[in-house]
Amino acid sequence: MRAAWVLPSFIEGSGGHRTMFQNIQCLMEHGYECDVYIEDNGDVRTADDLKKQVDQFFGGCGCKYFLGFHLSGEYDILFATAWFTAKIVRDYPHAKHKAYFIQDFEALFNPMGDGYLLACTSYCYGLSPITIGKWLTNKMQTEYHTHSQYFDFCADHAVYYRKSGVKKENAICFIYQPDKPRRCSIIGIEALGIVKYLRPDIKIYLYGSTVKGNVWFEHTNLGIIPIEQCNELYNKCTVGLCISSSNPSRIPFEMMAAGLPVVDLHMENNLYDMPDSGVSLAHYTPESIAQALIDIIDNPKKAEQLSHFGQEFMKNRTLEYGYHQFCQAVDNLTNNRADYDKVVTRI
Repeated sequence: MRAAWVLPSFIEGSGGHRTMFQNIQCLMEHGYECDVYIEDNGDVRTADDLKKQVDQFFGGCGCKYFLGFHLSGEYDILFATAWFTAKIVRDYPHAKHKAYFIQDFEALFNPMGDGYLLACTSYCYGLSPITIGKWLTNKMQTEYHTHSQYFDFCADHAVYYRKSGVKKENAICFIYQPDKPRRCSIIGIEALGIVKYLRPDIKIYLYGSTVKGNVWFEHTNLGIIPIEQCNELYNKCTVGLCISSSNPSRIPFEMMAAGLPVVDLHMENNLYDMPDSGVSLAHYTPESIAQALIDIIDNPKKAEQLSHFGQEFMKNRTLEYGYHQFCQAVDNLTNNRADYDKVVTRI
């Protein structure tokens, strides 16, 4: 079986690209040959340069690389991966099946206007979505009347786990990414500012971006750190803050796997995939987020309950489990046997 993927250009530290290459590698190990066509943004000149970037940024992949969107050849399945790649996939005549690997509702990345509506239009092209998480599949089914499959949010248990003998600090870690509006860095910093004002003894760790931003209270900005250091951070902190205003991030699930209680937003996008007793969902006001963080820090019993439930919830959600779900979804498409009657509901 031959598969091809159409990808946007790389962003260093991008979890979305890492997820794509992990699943491409998984599909290759499942018996598919994979060609990957990557947007030419002028930063690299050859396919070898692309391979070096993937090796450097995302740990490598054994696929064949092509610079630019000049597709050629016959494929059993062809994947769009971003809204502006969907039309390329739609119009390519030499693919038996056309899929849409959806990691987020990209329309929300744009102000309401052309960009928003063009991204929405990409879901109307007749491609077959495979989404990460249930919320996106629910949107495809209910808002776009498009048959969709999903795979669950999982975590690498070789990296993210509860370490014995680690002394907890009176600390909060926050995935701080001002370059990604959906991560709501302003609201997060406002919330942490309230926490720091009320409880100056609480240590604040920021991580996830090289951008320093305007942070007026005492904190430690770790920048972009290796994933192994993320697990060390999760083990020594008392609570983690990860704000998801569109599709959930993988990060809360990795925090749960490491036994770290998580605070996120009580919004519709988080009500399909985040477990009721493993995450504390706060209103999107800074005050509510600050209250949720302090409640966990001041209540060791609640913190331990969240920690235990999160670990139990993630116990079987290994990367291999997610890969199996993804490959099953691809097989369903290529064999015309996808189960589209499955109703996705809120937790």
